[in-house]
Amino acid sequence: MPIWFAYTLIVLLVITSVLLTMLILLHRGKGGGLSSMFGGGVSSSLAGSSVAEKNLDRYTVLVSIIWFACIVGLGLWLRLQLSSGA
Repeated sequence: MPIWFAYTLIVLLVITSVLLTMLILLHRGKGGGLSSMFGGGVSSSLAGSSVAEKNLDRYTVLVSIIWFACIVGLGLWLRLQLSSGA
């Protein structure tokens, strides 16, 4: 596989790492977390807050799947490079 494939995966891995960190910090924990700082605590009394939490969960799972796929892809690429002797 070409080297640009690895660079693309590395860039995607960095972007998804930052996104995943932000999404996890936005989740409401038992104490409120950072989501309450950005208005999550105010909107928790509204009826639509459960939809927002569900969407946040879905985005977090989606980004984590992409993050995991990047790590597996980089591992496979490295294995192919080491086995080919390049």
